[in-house]
Amino acid sequence: MSTAETIFVTIAIVLVLLVIGNVVLAIVAERRNPPIGSFIACDGVRLHYIDRGDPAAPCVVLLHGNGSMLQDLLISGLVDLLVRQNRVLCFDRPGFGYSQRPRSRAWTATAQAELLVKALNQLGVHNPAVLGHSWGALVAIALGFQKDYPIRGLVVASGYYFPTRRLDVWMMSGPAIPVFGDLLRYTVAPIISLAILPGAFRMLFAPRPVPQEFKARFPALLTVRPEQLRAAAEESAMLVPTAGQFQSRYSSLRCPVRIFHGTKDRIIEPEQARRLHDVLLPSVLNLVEDAGHMVTYVDTRRLAQAIDTMGPVTAANTA
Repeated sequence: MSTAETIFVTIAIVLVLLVIGNVVLAIVAERRNPPIGSFIACDGVRLHYIDRGDPAAPCVVLLHGNGSMLQDLLISGLVDLLVRQNRVLCFDRPGFGYSQRPRSRAWTATAQAELLVKALNQLGVHNPAVLGHSWGALVAIALGFQKDYPIRGLVVASGYYFPTRRLDVWMMSGPAIPVFGDLLRYTVAPIISLAILPGAFRMLFAPRPVPQEFKARFPALLTVRPEQLRAAAEESAMLVPTAGQFQSRYSSLRCPVRIFHGTKDRIIEPEQARRLHDVLLPSVLNLVEDAGHMVTYVDTRRLAQAIDTMGPVTAANTA
């Protein structure tokens, strides 16, 4: 066997071993962290969600950010606070946690909002308040754009609303590239992701430390499964274009909007929140001092209060 053939065979063996190892890792992750909620199938997609509180109470829908899952919002304490006065629905968005993300369609913020409307109608949920964190804020806003599904209010936290130069999001989009991305996701991407997760968590929570509760309860292994890496990469690639598509439509929102953002956010600059507030006057802007991207863990009580004080849908909300 020539040197070139030996190298080729060695690389092939290493790749096969990596694929097997990552498949096994995904199986182990799911056995250690089974689904904690229920499932609903709509429009050919199986969504995982939790439904807490009094079914007759006003409803709140919570949407997590990119790369995360509904456990994030549970661990933050938001669900526990909101469930006192509300029915709380928290979804794994398509491709995250245990929700499916079929490759047959582009899962834009608008596509996700349309899917959620169908799910909410199946669950008998009308006129909810919607809270979205980070990328989930774009999906929450897309829900606010839905003319045939009125909501009583929006709370957006740590969101990205206006296009800027973001080289980092393009660098994170590799696993979404067809064929090449598939190879990455089943070989080196999970290993690299596992290695950088501790640093990524520190950056998300900075300047505050990563909460011990988060370290103990967040199912980090689920985030490095190949399918979730694809979903995260796709949303990284769509971040700037989505903000560009939405920026001319913000003024059409008719429901009350509360905006939260950490002043020390190292992922998305606080100027994004200020600009959205200027466009959405009379929205309410809450810049949270000494808070980073995970403002949901720092100002949890005020976030819950912002939802609890939202009134019912009126004619003005739906105009």
